[in-house]
Amino acid sequence: MNFKTTLALTTVLSALTFGAFSAELLNNDQAQNLQSIGTVSVSGITGSPMDVRQALEAKASEKGASAYRVIENSQRGNWHATAELYK
Repeated sequence: MNFKTTLALTTVLSALTFGAFSAELLNNDQAQNLQSIGTVSVSGITGSPMDVRQALEAKASEKGASAYRVIENSQRGNWHATAELYK
């Protein structure tokens, strides 16, 4: 699965809610005027793109972010992804 397909799938899945206090997945347009507060990465994730999304969402929430945007996503046996965080 290539990056664009994975990113599109992740964006579609963002419509699901996983908790009242979880960070929200944003697309590039939504994040355009927001202030970045850093990045988080996850590696070694097995499973589906949804598992990657949940791991990024958990890390973003731990850092106090209200939203995040996936800036890098790859699969070479296991998933690796990086997200930019927003307050």
